[in-house]
Amino acid sequence: MQGRFHFYEGYNMKEVTFPVRVMYELGITTLFVSNAAGGMNEEFKIGDLMIITDHINNFPEHPLRGKNFPTGPRFPDMHETYDHSLIEEADRIAAEKNIRVMHGVYMGVQGPTFETPAEYKLYRKMGADAVGMSTVPEVIVAHHCGIKTFGISVITDLGGFDVPVAVSHEEVQEAANKAQPLMTEIMREMIKRA
Repeated sequence: MQGRFHFYEGYNMKEVTFPVRVMYELGITTLFVSNAAGGMNEEFKIGDLMIITDHINNFPEHPLRGKNFPTGPRFPDMHETYDHSLIEEADRIAAEKNIRVMHGVYMGVQGPTFETPAEYKLYRKMGADAVGMSTVPEVIVAHHCGIKTFGISVITDLGGFDVPVAVSHEEVQEAANKAQPLMTEIMREMIKRA
């Protein structure tokens, strides 16, 4: 897929995650997700790639709310939502290709506003390294369906530090465009080696 349906665009969670349900029905067994995210970890730089090791769901509606789909249990275990073997493979490829990758926890929020300095600080205290407005609903549904997931964030802006930094959508897009070839290189190599 290219692009996705965002909750902030007015879609409900069933619509946001519908493409994942279609992928499941098509027999997809592994899902790669990517996003642009604001970094809150002091070790991050704009343009870094963050391999997602876990997430925090901060959306106002849960994507599994409602009648349970028979693709998974009513209360799915979420301990290894992002597949450890895929993360290890991405780390090996990044090391071979001398691509800087970080690891971290992704906070999924509703949007469509960028975070206030206080929100950045709160999310960091909650354990998040990066924050964005997508990914989490799709990953939850994929995990519920038994689809292995690998996620990566492009750190497009930084926040939550002592000196607030203003951010624009154009700056986020520019940073994402610069980092995308490196992210694509890792993912293509992972697919090639699968």
